[in-house]
Amino acid sequence: MSEVLSWVFAVLFVLVVIAWYLSYTAARVDRLHVRLSGTLAALDARLVRRAEAAVELANSGLLDGATSLILANAAAESLEAPAEHGEARELAENDLTEALDLALTPDVVSSLRSSALGEDVLGRLSSACLRVQLARRFHNDAVTDVRRMRRTWTIRLFHLAGHTPMPHTVEFDDASPEHLVAV
Repeated sequence: MSEVLSWVFAVLFVLVVIAWYLSYTAARVDRLHVRLSGTLAALDARLVRRAEAAVELANSGLLDGATSLILANAAAESLEAPAEHGEARELAENDLTEALDLALTPDVVSSLRSSALGEDVLGRLSSACLRVQLARRFHNDAVTDVRRMRRTWTIRLFHLAGHTPMPHTVEFDDASPEHLVAV
């Protein structure tokens, strides 16, 4: 009788340990998904700020008319792009990066730096571009962590991630114009 009781307690102990481990792992996956949501929200905020800084530069009167129009259109497309990150959003962000690169040639940057307004606008734009790069990097690191965790056999076997879709990295050209970096 005592041998059967000890086996029952041993089995119960093992089941409790397994249940605790699965609960801990599910909570960890949930925390990673919450972190992922936070990094995506931060990236969205930084992309909006970069587009607003580009609109501010385009409307400052410091650029020629054609350049201002191209930059304003690219920034407007970025602001109007779908909120979810997909091909349309990434194309809009690539277009804004390209427009910034075309608008901020060495001559234009040096002439903008000669005025206080130009220096201020360039400073905000430079800061916004750098923050976009950092936010995208943090988001992609969070995606990598979630994907690595969700590939483990315990999470797949016990469906600990629920029905949450597998996240994807955000890929677009977020390089600051090379002449802007020296601001």
